[in-house]
Amino acid sequence: MSENTAALPVVVIGAGPIGLAAAAHLVERGIEPLVLEAGPAAGSAVRDWAHVRLFSTWAEVVDPAAERLLAPTGWVKPDGATYPTGGDWAERYLQPLADILGERVRYGARVTGVSRTGRDRVVDADRDQQPFTVHIEYADGTGGRLFARAVIDASGTWSTPGPLGGDGLRALGEKAAAAHISYRVPDLKDPSVRARYAGRRTAVVGSGASAFTALAALAGLARDEPGTHAVWILRRGISGSTFGGGEADQLPARGALGLAAKAAVEDGHADAVTGFRTEAVETTEDGRLVLVGEDGRLLDPVDEVIGLTGFRPDLSFVDELRLSLDERLRAPVDLAPLIDPNVHSCGTVYPHGAGELSHPEKDVYLVGMKSYGRAPTFLAMTGYEQVRSIAAALAGDHEAAGRVELTLPETGVCGGAGLFDEPDTAEVSDGGGCCAAPAALQIGTEVPAPSGGC
Repeated sequence: MSENTAALPVVVIGAGPIGLAAAAHLVERGIEPLVLEAGPAAGSAVRDWAHVRLFSTWAEVVDPAAERLLAPTGWVKPDGATYPTGGDWAERYLQPLADILGERVRYGARVTGVSRTGRDRVVDADRDQQPFTVHIEYADGTGGRLFARAVIDASGTWSTPGPLGGDGLRALGEKAAAAHISYRVPDLKDPSVRARYAGRRTAVVGSGASAFTALAALAGLARDEPGTHAVWILRRGISGSTFGGGEADQLPARGALGLAAKAAVEDGHADAVTGFRTEAVETTEDGRLVLVGEDGRLLDPVDEVIGLTGFRPDLSFVDELRLSLDERLRAPVDLAPLIDPNVHSCGTVYPHGAGELSHPEKDVYLVGMKSYGRAPTFLAMTGYEQVRSIAAALAGDHEAAGRVELTLPETGVCGGAGLFDEPDTAEVSDGGGCCAAPAALQIGTEVPAPSGGC
């Protein structure tokens, strides 16, 4: 790295929990970060699932370096034993952190491309000596370009939900029916959203915590609004593990969510359709939707569809970089075996850092949810450990970069989308974890936000 390049900032893509934590760790290391956020505020993606309660407690979703940066300002950390919603997380932690970082965070700045200056991905000559060039599209429609000594991509996966198709592609007719398809857990406290589902028949596609959340919410709506009914579409059959650990789950909030989904079916508010992989979405003359399975089955018409089939990383704007990604998960090749959802739960993923997240392209890192590709087992605490290690590596402190400073709970904290504020649930919520993930997002010990949050 040339002297001029070393003086450039480290560009962090995304002002979410992991991106802002990365900036905090870089500041502690004396390295200047520049955080580029496509949205208008810190945690813009988190704010999209503001109504979803994390499975993780406040103690598990505040990064240590961020807390140290906030402490001198008089910031008061929320009660560590309580569970924030996505809105709480954004307003009480992420936005104050971004405010302290000040001009180091730019909003309305969407990254559209990252490359080496003067080098496309084919060119070898002096590649590592060139700074990164980062192309940006601003909210006002103008464009710009910045230079960076390193790039940390913490843009997450929220913008790219999985489609309905069982083959990983959009089902035939899915795009045409977009007006009646949502890929988010509905906020039924919003009058317009409530009106969309009240008294109607809705298909919920997915089998994770986000789907549980949607089913429980629709069951609650059904108790208030006659005619409301859900159809739960699962690609596999129902087994003893379908609804999670229930009362035996060491994460009570997560167990309660699975039990609520089970109750939705047992109480008649939802019908379960198993072994169904969607191939097409047909629209009837009266505007209702019919899901067609790969086996030729046609389900009864529904008014709305909620697709909660997970998320995937958007790699389009880093295509000119030399990344080494697993062929299945699209996660860094050295990380993929550690997070394979066929083998690991959140709690069995070994803490990892710069070593596992490195690529042939020096000084570029995918972190947070994006580093996990399609694996739904990400924890916020894991992401905080990732960026701690990376900041140390960029500072030349390789001993600290290779050190493990995180101990995960023995049980997974694959947060999902908890909507449980009822007193009886709160009384048993003495265990941790949240993300969107979620069935979808899992941020965790921290999070999954569902398709919502941790």
